[in-house]
Amino acid sequence: MSHPHPELKRPPRLPRKGLRVVALGGLGEVGRNMTVFEHDGKLLIVDCGVLFPEEHQPGVDVILPDFEWIRDRLDDVVAVVLTHGHEDHIGGVPYLLRERADIPLVGSRLTLALIKEKLKEHRIQPVLVEVKEGETRSYAPFDLEFVAVNHSIPDALAVAIRTFAGMVLHTGDFKMDQFPLDRRITDLRAFARLGEEGVDLFLTDSTNAEVPGFTTSERELLPAIEQVFRTAPRRVIVSSFASHVHRIQQVLDAAHAHGRKVAFVGRSMVRNMGVAQDLGYLTVPPGLIVPLDQLEKLPPHKAALVCTGSQGEPLAALSRMASREHKIRIGEGDTILMASSVIPGNENAISNVINGLTRWGANVVHKGNAKVHVSGHASAGELVYCYNVVQPRNVMPVHGEYRHLRANADLAISIGMDPANVVLAEDGVVVDLVDGKASVVGKVRCGNVYVDAQTVGGVTEATLKDRRTLAEEGVVTVLAIVDADTGELADPPDFLVRGFEHAPDAFDPAVKVIERTLARAAAEGIGDSQQLEQMLGRDIGRWSHKTFRRSPLIIPLVIDA
Repeated sequence: MSHPHPELKRPPRLPRKGLRVVALGGLGEVGRNMTVFEHDGKLLIVDCGVLFPEEHQPGVDVILPDFEWIRDRLDDVVAVVLTHGHEDHIGGVPYLLRERADIPLVGSRLTLALIKEKLKEHRIQPVLVEVKEGETRSYAPFDLEFVAVNHSIPDALAVAIRTFAGMVLHTGDFKMDQFPLDRRITDLRAFARLGEEGVDLFLTDSTNAEVPGFTTSERELLPAIEQVFRTAPRRVIVSSFASHVHRIQQVLDAAHAHGRKVAFVGRSMVRNMGVAQDLGYLTVPPGLIVPLDQLEKLPPHKAALVCTGSQGEPLAALSRMASREHKIRIGEGDTILMASSVIPGNENAISNVINGLTRWGANVVHKGNAKVHVSGHASAGELVYCYNVVQPRNVMPVHGEYRHLRANADLAISIGMDPANVVLAEDGVVVDLVDGKASVVGKVRCGNVYVDAQTVGGVTEATLKDRRTLAEEGVVTVLAIVDADTGELADPPDFLVRGFEHAPDAFDPAVKVIERTLARAAAEGIGDSQQLEQMLGRDIGRWSHKTFRRSPLIIPLVIDA
């Protein structure tokens, strides 16, 4: 098994008949999926998603793939294939199209409808190419064939990419639910046919590779959802991903069966469910959906709401209800149904929301205490099944944290694949398929790109470190007026302290630290204010850590007298 190594250098020139594969996101994390294929001087992109921030990334809205490696080659991009409509696969598209707006977006009907609505907010008119399973498209030198796969959103596709270097089969996100609500199953017949033709590189969804057996069918949730609607004494408030059409269909069916009206809450939920209903992917009985203000006039046992916020996001509807910042006031007897998985890193946020809702008297039903969620990803049994059907020459696990990628690689080896043909890569690692053999050949720069309000890429790791320090340790502003002639303090310094508990005279000893620093600077001929501030920041920071065992953010301000 080939592993990526930190010491990898920039890759060599791609051999003329070779195919290069570089993931700019999605390997080593659950989110911001984006894979670039290079062949014969052209680039094909599969997916362009976002990753949602964790607690240690304060103030960040979303995290994008790093486009730096392809930025000066955007004219070589022939298309972006979108496997399905989840945010971790389409959320980064607006930011890519800001850099070149006419890149064709290739995807299924629902996927393109969702991205079109999203792009309206960014005032981008995209070039859309609608495809469905069984169809082929050619974007030279790439010939594409699309295959139906089942996932937790309708209309998901796998894509076979044929080139002179060989054929790649990319599953996208998939599972093998044999009883899906839309009766559209993963097309194993097509997988087998492609396997007979010869799959040179198989990129497979790794998210559930550690989970034994087969993923439970979506239909098996119906009893638990139905029980909530049958027994809840007052309102039922359901939180879900805003794109989980099948889950919300079951909620609507249960609400209708028990005589409840439903209102959608949250911009993304209203937008996505409107799109799904317009296109016929969501079946809504007449009169079931009502505006929120109309729902609020109904008796509580006749009302249900469907909202966002199942991951504990601070600005989402459910979190704001928990913190009493939403106009919907949670009360005794309300039932909250959290019908989603837990994205890694969000455990604490979700726990806080559950505690907050419970404090106001709500009964919270979640995957920890009821069968109200199944995964959208293939478990180990399904992955092994696919390996045996496809029998690929090389395997490259995608979509998952490193432990998921490793577990998926081990599954491929367990069915008899040569470990030398199983490639473990992370973001930025370059994999070349040459003469039927896939191997790691180098690495390109590939960091996190943070979106903070209207700023893209302005926030750095250093910025986040400062923000964490502000939140955890506080900030100390040191105002030092320095005699320009002597380099000594002209007046006693002022210490402005925030978020840091201290006695009134706690910083008195720091005056001697400042005097020593200024004396050292004068001896070395340093008089520049900026350099003095850097020296003071370091020295006061060391003193603070030694004295208080705390490391607040030190902001020195030197003013010449």
